[in-house]
Amino acid sequence: MVTKVVMPRLSLTMRTGSVGKWYKHEGEKVEKGEPIVEIISEKATYDLEAPASGILRKILVGEGEEAPVDAVIAVITAPDEQLSEAEITFKAPEEVAEAKERIPASPAAKRLAREYGVDLSLVKGTGPEGRIVEEDVRRFIEESRGVQPKIREVIPLRGYRKTAAERVSASFRTAPHSTVMMSVDFSEAVKLHEKLQVSYTTIIVAAAAKALSENPIINSTLESDKIKVFEDINIGVAVATEHGLVVPVIHNADKKSLREIDGALKDLMEKAREGRLRKEELSGGTFTVSNLGMYDVEFFTPIINPPEAAILGVGKIIEKPAKSIDGSIIFKPFVMLSLSYDHRIVDGVPAAKFLQRVKHYLESLSFR
Repeated sequence: MVTKVVMPRLSLTMRTGSVGKWYKHEGEKVEKGEPIVEIISEKATYDLEAPASGILRKILVGEGEEAPVDAVIAVITAPDEQLSEAEITFKAPEEVAEAKERIPASPAAKRLAREYGVDLSLVKGTGPEGRIVEEDVRRFIEESRGVQPKIREVIPLRGYRKTAAERVSASFRTAPHSTVMMSVDFSEAVKLHEKLQVSYTTIIVAAAAKALSENPIINSTLESDKIKVFEDINIGVAVATEHGLVVPVIHNADKKSLREIDGALKDLMEKAREGRLRKEELSGGTFTVSNLGMYDVEFFTPIINPPEAAILGVGKIIEKPAKSIDGSIIFKPFVMLSLSYDHRIVDGVPAAKFLQRVKHYLESLSFR
């Protein structure tokens, strides 16, 4: 019996997935339940298991390639089973449509078009049967577009990067952003960091979790014409990886100790950079923290991570003059916090009150 291996749907919003690595080659034996391919989707990696035992007869989607959800990416058969040409070449409707739109062009023409960012659909081919050759692309560049800068590298927008691009675009299209900023005396936080050897992000997450418990409207989302306030406080932390931005989630952050938050954060950051985050570690977030202080950024306006209502941006520690108790001028460490919020859900005053509470907990450490 022929068994089709299809691109799985790992979330309600997933439309496409990428093949990271095939663990089996064509012609090799596979067992049902055995991981056969690594799937990259929505900033996570997932090992897809063989749906049946047999021979991996044909791989239809190679490593690094994308396919829509439910598209056939491989075929498994019994050891002595024949496979028809129709079954070997089966593709999803989206793939068939894409194939029809392919433009005949020589490898040299395609390479030159990539280097200069030329859309081949605009180029008239002079080769056999209208095939586009290198000279056609050169002529198009010179006559139609003039001198263009040479492209150093083309980075496909897929996998992690594609998901991040879609999410920030959706955020700006749907959520009217507004931002409030506040300067925080970081003296006590610095002392705590040095004493316990926990990260500054850990301390900020703990303070934000406490402030969210007191300001639940910040911990909410908008669905249709209803604002839903979350009971759980699950804080995502933006992490930069070589594949793009990911936001692993610390679930029930308000119920964790400082040490527990620090341990969870270190584990999630390591997994993020190694591409080992599981689906559940990337879902369920209700609020996000983005810390760019380690990159010498003083302040910025972060983009809300949909469908959340707000995101907290954290800048670098800066020594500034301040008055001491006896009135003398001393230098203290300060950090600028930026809260971007969805103005459909949160107004300016509730946003400011929430940020005041975050400031209070970072300055007093009374969240411990």
